[in-house]
Amino acid sequence: MEQRNRRLITIISLLLTAGFLGISITSYLVSSSSLKSHITQNELPLTGDNVYSEIQRDLLRPIFIASLMATDTFLRDWVIQGEKGTEKISHYLGEIKEKYNTFSSFFVSDATNRYYYSDGILKTVSSEQDRDQWYFRIKEMDTDYEINVDPDMANKDTMTIFINHRVHDYDGNYIGATGVGLAIYAVKSLINTYQERYQRSIYFTDKNGRVTLHGQDFPKTRKNIFDIQAMAEHKGEILKGDPLSFEYQDNGETVYVNNRYIPEFGWYLFVEQRGDEAIEKIRNTLIANLCLSFVITAIILVATNLTISSYQKRLTRMASTDKLTGIYNRRAFDIIINQTLKDVPRDQKPFSLILFDIDHFKRINDTHGHMTGDCVIQKVVATTGKTIRSSDVLCRWGGEEFLILLKECTREDALATAEKIRRAVEAAPALCQERAIPATISIGVTEQVHMDTRESILKRADKALYAAKANGRNRCETAFLPPPEDKNG
Repeated sequence: MEQRNRRLITIISLLLTAGFLGISITSYLVSSSSLKSHITQNELPLTGDNVYSEIQRDLLRPIFIASLMATDTFLRDWVIQGEKGTEKISHYLGEIKEKYNTFSSFFVSDATNRYYYSDGILKTVSSEQDRDQWYFRIKEMDTDYEINVDPDMANKDTMTIFINHRVHDYDGNYIGATGVGLAIYAVKSLINTYQERYQRSIYFTDKNGRVTLHGQDFPKTRKNIFDIQAMAEHKGEILKGDPLSFEYQDNGETVYVNNRYIPEFGWYLFVEQRGDEAIEKIRNTLIANLCLSFVITAIILVATNLTISSYQKRLTRMASTDKLTGIYNRRAFDIIINQTLKDVPRDQKPFSLILFDIDHFKRINDTHGHMTGDCVIQKVVATTGKTIRSSDVLCRWGGEEFLILLKECTREDALATAEKIRRAVEAAPALCQERAIPATISIGVTEQVHMDTRESILKRADKALYAAKANGRNRCETAFLPPPEDKNG
């Protein structure tokens, strides 16, 4: 441990030394030529990347909301059942709009072509209407969703960023489109935030050079960037969509520009910086030193974090994995089943448990020794692992007893899986010290029902396993609770 600490201190010392040397060298190498290269090749592209990343991040939340709506059982059931009760879907869309603070929320049915929003039915979409082409485009697209900028008829044609998401029924058939909208002015507020953060001018244009979106303090007379001769000279390069950095003169002042294409909007992102501001900022030795120190500190933190993460991963594996078999241990399984039970009310999908142990395992140990017993356990686990799905969770519950959690699996399917495991184990004896040691297992199967707790479902699985042993071993038994009685008749 001491040697390891010394090694870490040495690495940190070397990094700090390199950092101070880098700062000193940078102080001597700063010049007007490097300033231009630094701005056009590093700072502005980095700002553009950061703004692009933040725009994507800020759009993740409405995309997630649209995804939730598209998989909402209420929405799908309402459509499948014939769209009965407009007030139901209106209330639902109103709740989405209020809860998530979106500008609008909507659903368009493929069966009736009705456009529903929080106040009822807005219209009936038609393939002959230009304003409705977005819906028929979504109907034919391969991806689950798109981001589109259009006027919102439900809100006085306010320019709105829509997240349009395809909706399918439980058999995967397309039944409509749903989603939410963000007002353009809300996105403008984000641009102002970016400008304040990066101290640069940020704006967007369409393919014709028209300015579509900008922050505060943007010149009102600047409607089209290609009206500026220097910008028009780069028109061909700009329209290619690849990240581009260049500079031009504006009233004797150098303006540095970086632009890139944003396919989600069909717009071009521009980040501009005035030369005088850049010179004052970059030639300040203190800021340069702080920036470089920040980079060095980040490297040190990354190195330290990697070390800590490595130890944490090892500790996690030791705490959650059975040493003999390499599968989950009892502690890890407790966490998994508790989380699965919490997810049941939301997912509304059944899961089942299989509890099994090795028949007459004590006899195997007494006859052949504990090393052979360990070999048999490893063989049973390996055979079981090959038989179950990758999504199923296998753990060693204790000794020769094992548990399997099968997500989205009914009792009947679980029983079929259990029988497959039983036959596979019976047909694959363990080869231990050049001897074939046959083994069989007894299995108990149960399915999670209504108000099950961890204790109740495990108790039921144990009861089924006990029945399998009592009825002769090497067999599968089930235990289940009948559905609750309908007190309303």
